[in-house]
Amino acid sequence: MSAEEEAKKEGGDDAPVVSATAALLGPEENGGFRLYLNDDRKNLDCRFYENQFPEIESVVMVNVRSIADMGAYVSLLEYNNIEGMILLSELSRRRIRSIHRLIRVNRNEVVMVLRVDKEKGYIDLSKRRVSPEDVAACEDRFNKAKAVHGVFRHVCERRKFHLEDVYERIGWPLYKKYGHAYDAFRLAISDEKNAVDPFDEIDVPQDLKDEIKTYILRRLAPQPIKIRSDIEVSCFTYEGIDAIRDALFAGMAAGTDNSQIKIKLIAPPIYVMSTTTLEKEVGIALLNSSIGVIREKISAKGGKIDVKMAPKAVSLKEETELQAMMERLALENEEVDGDAPEEE
Repeated sequence: MSAEEEAKKEGGDDAPVVSATAALLGPEENGGFRLYLNDDRKNLDCRFYENQFPEIESVVMVNVRSIADMGAYVSLLEYNNIEGMILLSELSRRRIRSIHRLIRVNRNEVVMVLRVDKEKGYIDLSKRRVSPEDVAACEDRFNKAKAVHGVFRHVCERRKFHLEDVYERIGWPLYKKYGHAYDAFRLAISDEKNAVDPFDEIDVPQDLKDEIKTYILRRLAPQPIKIRSDIEVSCFTYEGIDAIRDALFAGMAAGTDNSQIKIKLIAPPIYVMSTTTLEKEVGIALLNSSIGVIREKISAKGGKIDVKMAPKAVSLKEETELQAMMERLALENEEVDGDAPEEE
């Protein structure tokens, strides 16, 4: 009996023939991947990592589901939302006056794993034992893993694959070899001539590799980052203004074709330097080099430079605030009626 006939026999004439066909096809017809029914969304659920449970003393990302007298119940986001609990005594090192000030429902938190009972599925967690360094490292790892998960889930939705199969055949081997699948993804779309393609050693159909890499390129393509520094340049010698101008032009000349340096006046003697780059550290190094050039030039003329804000990546909010401040200063410097000379 054919797949279509089997589907009609079980569900009547209105049964979804395509879904039944997809479910009955063997793995060999799909590159070794199982297929799932259209309405069976659970097959798109899977943990990020190969281990079913986190290691003791590891740091994980959780989402707070509810708060009770004993503590907070959470879902471990990297482990397919399995349940864990932050005991009341593990919320804070200080005396707890209000639990709701320390932790809130639906908010993500970085916590440390204290105990894991794999048979009963109990996981005890701590918030108070996590250091600021742990938080930063966990957030970085989680954001990368979430990006990887999004790529695999997208491919599985399109091809009707089981997500866990894709992790077993592609994701977890990449984690094992490269430390993080995200780093393997970045390497796969690298422009470097001698870069190794991590997918060469993955035993899946070539069309699947190509589809994944195409989507990686769309999702993980590096975005331009704006690097900014605020400086104060002054010179009270005879060459004052000319010396400052020459030093600033020399600083802008330190830029490259791909990362040009711009210097704008905020209000004398404060200037803002900026550059746009794909690599944060490269952009910071470039502005530091430019500051060094300005310091050398202005010092030779008897002036000086003070760095008010060291080079750093800035957010859209910071840029908006800077633009608003510059517009306000420009408006204040404009001549208004009250400043005009009186006519006799």
